[in-house]
Amino acid sequence: MNTLTDALHIPDTQSARDDRHLAIQRVGVKDLRYPLQLRVAGAVQSTAARWTLDVALPAERKGTHMSRFVAWLDALDLPLDAATLRERHSAMLERLDASEGRIEAAFEFFLRKRAPVSGLASLLDYQGRWIAETRGGVSAVWAEVAVPVKSLCPCSKEISDYGAHNQRSLVTLRVELLAPVEWHELVRFAEDEASSEIWPMLKRADEKWVTERAYENPKFVEDLVRDVALRLNGDARIGRYVVEVENFESIHNHSAYARIERA
Repeated sequence: MNTLTDALHIPDTQSARDDRHLAIQRVGVKDLRYPLQLRVAGAVQSTAARWTLDVALPAERKGTHMSRFVAWLDALDLPLDAATLRERHSAMLERLDASEGRIEAAFEFFLRKRAPVSGLASLLDYQGRWIAETRGGVSAVWAEVAVPVKSLCPCSKEISDYGAHNQRSLVTLRVELLAPVEWHELVRFAEDEASSEIWPMLKRADEKWVTERAYENPKFVEDLVRDVALRLNGDARIGRYVVEVENFESIHNHSAYARIERA
């Protein structure tokens, strides 16, 4: 016998035939917490991710083998980058005997940043996401990052005798990778176009710099989403994308929001 289940004569119910004639587009495991290694800014970071793994199930098959998703995940032994994810995604489909499927991993990673004047170093956290999907024989790998930044309102600056209202904003980029793009590069697409980037640790001289930088570089939510999209348009490594910007308004009890897609 080749396997323990064969040796014990345990029936493989999942592989039985189903006569309801209904295919399932996505079936698998969701919100599975498991470790993940990433390569960030030239170093390997260990983090934990929430994984969703699924495949398409033909109408004639009763079920998929859920344990094989976890076995695939447990076999990840290298830092995950776009090339490795593409390769391992193909291996997952083969293991599940499927022609279509999807991998999604949501996680946190950190970049060490130096304050603009004092040079003090500290770590800032970012929300990242890997997505790999095969549909209709076509495979794609996506990277997503949510980047906190600072924005200052051009209208407020224009109409006020002094000061201008400003707030923290969140820029979310989901990009299709046609060639490798590093996580810190994706972060810079957002931080470079904001009124100002942010830092975890600032001295007074740094705070002055951030305040004045934002005041000299006011942007509406529409400005920010367009400027980030223009940066992506100019990078041949990026295919389709979605850019979203949410300003957590300081003078309203709601957010301002903008989104640009390239299909």
